[in-house]
Amino acid sequence: MPGVSALAPAAAMGAVEKLVEKAGGCAVIDGGFATQLEALGADINDPLWSAACLISKPHLVKEVHMQYLEAGADVIISSSYQATIPGFLARGMSLEEAEGLLRTSVKLALEARDEFWKSALRQSKPVYNRALVAASIGSYGAYLADGSEYSGSYGADITTEKLKDFHRRRLQVLASAGPDLIAFEAIPNKMETQALVELLEEENIHVPSWICFSSVDGKHLCSGETFADCLQIINSSEKVAVVGVNCTPPQFIEGIIIEFKKQTKKAVAVYPNSGEVWDGIAKRWLPAECFGHMSFDALAKRWQEAGASLIGGCCRTTPSTIRAVSKIVKGKAGH
Repeated sequence: MPGVSALAPAAAMGAVEKLVEKAGGCAVIDGGFATQLEALGADINDPLWSAACLISKPHLVKEVHMQYLEAGADVIISSSYQATIPGFLARGMSLEEAEGLLRTSVKLALEARDEFWKSALRQSKPVYNRALVAASIGSYGAYLADGSEYSGSYGADITTEKLKDFHRRRLQVLASAGPDLIAFEAIPNKMETQALVELLEEENIHVPSWICFSSVDGKHLCSGETFADCLQIINSSEKVAVVGVNCTPPQFIEGIIIEFKKQTKKAVAVYPNSGEVWDGIAKRWLPAECFGHMSFDALAKRWQEAGASLIGGCCRTTPSTIRAVSKIVKGKAGH
């Protein structure tokens, strides 16, 4: 059945609110999954990016999940951002194998969460929360891997219906694998936002979702369209529990939160990148210059004060980043 959650629909929706409350008003999302896989020796220069490890090194995927749980993450996101059925088919896999890998991405996260939680409960005074597992769904541009996920320019022949058809089966498979949440990540344009909201209704998905946009200027989606237009679409959906931004420079986050809080009653999630900039000519990351005297975790405290309910990191953040964020947003007693 499409959209079968590990939790009943009402309980699943409430689970986000309860987790945020239990975390002291702000839950922590994990960080740069691919960055950590690379640190463990995985090759992420594959067109499938971190999803390639689902094929060759699933043990590393689970290990990274465990590292983020240990760092204090209250939500861990599956390694399926760039995992698509067409992408796996192009690798020579069968449809059954492709769908199996999508389910594996959720299964590995669930196993890591459950094993970590059992270990935490054995402590005399558990200091962790039982994390939620979010199944990641990247944008159509992420599948294309041609840079369009950073521009939102998909071409004149792409329509809302074509985007729904592209996402439909992946959404069905991931939602039926038992996650607590569906995480639509780095959505760059209004058309895809509309497609996802319509698709959640058409497939009667009962797993609560979040939709997070990407932005290059802090005022618009990567396409140049306004947050307001997209939030208007999302506000009409009971299927979407959380809205926010990810893979966006950290210096823009506080302003985005303030704007979102004016335009939606939904919980706000932010998990920006590290602030480093990729030099496409030299093929290396350049140091972040946007922080001034403030560290990522100090900025995270400001994001919490501005009204974000879920905070984490994206590209080039690490378990150390998330550990620092967890401590500062939860106070000295939390992890």
